[in-house]
Amino acid sequence: MSGPTLDVPGLGAPADTEWETVVGLEVHAELATETKLFSASPNRFGGDPNTHIDPVSLGLPGSLPVLNEKAVELAIRVGLALNCGIRPSVFARKNYFYPDMPKDFQISQYDQPINVDGWLELPSGKRIGIERAHLEEDTGKTVHIGGGGRIHEAGYSLVDYNRAGVPLIEIVGHPELRSAEEARQYVSELRAILVAVGASDGKMEEGSLRVDCNVSVRPAGSDRLGTRCEIKNVNSLRSLGRAIEYESRRQIDLLTSGQPIEQQTRHWNEDDGRTHALRSKEEDYDYRYFPEPDLLPLDPSPEWVEQIRQDLPPLPRDRRLRLSEVAPSVDADHIALAVERSMDEMALAAIDGGGAPERVMTHIVHNLADGPGQLTPESLANLVDMEDDGELTATQAKKVLAALVDGGGSPQEAAQELGFEAMDTGELDALVDGLIADHPDEWSRFCDGDAKLTGFFVGQVMKATQGRADGKAVTQLLNSRRG
Repeated sequence: MSGPTLDVPGLGAPADTEWETVVGLEVHAELATETKLFSASPNRFGGDPNTHIDPVSLGLPGSLPVLNEKAVELAIRVGLALNCGIRPSVFARKNYFYPDMPKDFQISQYDQPINVDGWLELPSGKRIGIERAHLEEDTGKTVHIGGGGRIHEAGYSLVDYNRAGVPLIEIVGHPELRSAEEARQYVSELRAILVAVGASDGKMEEGSLRVDCNVSVRPAGSDRLGTRCEIKNVNSLRSLGRAIEYESRRQIDLLTSGQPIEQQTRHWNEDDGRTHALRSKEEDYDYRYFPEPDLLPLDPSPEWVEQIRQDLPPLPRDRRLRLSEVAPSVDADHIALAVERSMDEMALAAIDGGGAPERVMTHIVHNLADGPGQLTPESLANLVDMEDDGELTATQAKKVLAALVDGGGSPQEAAQELGFEAMDTGELDALVDGLIADHPDEWSRFCDGDAKLTGFFVGQVMKATQGRADGKAVTQLLNSRRG
């Protein structure tokens, strides 16, 4: 997060000055190991307070840490997926005195982290630099009783050490994000990568993925960084966007009124939609880092790193590219959404089975948000073919699709059970002619160019046929009769 700093106190900029928001994110992800980073206690969400503990978790005298090999493997997976260099690393003691730190220090990596100098590509194609992605242990959790759970209103506090010692990877991005939306895209993409490589479940609601965001503002066109404020432990994408937007506006308002920005750690309150000051921002020297004497330096062999690289699954970026190659006319946002929902393999198989890419993706994005259920790629491809051949209307196809998701089977059988049979052309012609004769005033206005009457006539046909008619075919018949 380092860089040249803009000296802005007392700037007194006019209110119409254009400003640029600068965001750098620090993301903490709990690693999906069976046990904690330095002990055999279970790494498991939930449970009664203080049941997933042992002498190492509690920092009892005489207890010694033993490094979890699986956590190292997962950290390397993350580093490779983020295009980082894998380096020899050293653990350090990060000293600070919070009640949820039983040892009064946290074992982390400081000046020699395991992963350095990587990048993450957003769905837009913009690359955001990754400064480092290092291993550390999680802290316990302080629970404030009474007053809505906030410390300044609580009657007393309790400490749960179940989380103490859970393995974390902290991913520190460069301050290259320029909006709340870019920050949301970054976290969403990072979460997808972590889940794809099996490093974390990415559940923000359970605290296994937490975001600290550093926000500053500067005059548009400046290449210097303003004074930043860090917003701690944002736990949803919605909150992340709102917190950045609020904090950016707060800082701009201060600067345009001639007031300085104080470097602070702040808390986002979802209820009132504001950030609130917690404390002055700590710097590295405040933590008095020194090497952890009970752990050896970590130096993964090149052979092990290469084996982990070979075992990596396709990453979200590669999956988006693959899907866009077979569905080039589909909107990039829809491609990204299909990958985010892990529906890209279903789409690829259905397209490979002969389904029209655009129509397959329409169903994937709009009608399968809750997953495929018992639907198979073959059935999806066949359903799309029935739509293209005029055997099913769009409305009918949606209902058939829902039946296939719930019960499986073929779309032909589902359509027959639902009573959907293609209408005879002659029957549809006669129905349209009858409606025109029954509604001469509406037909006259339609012929004069009143486009709203298209919906009226199509609606009458759909009502009369109980949805069996093809709306597009009805519209074509109407236009052909208008002359």
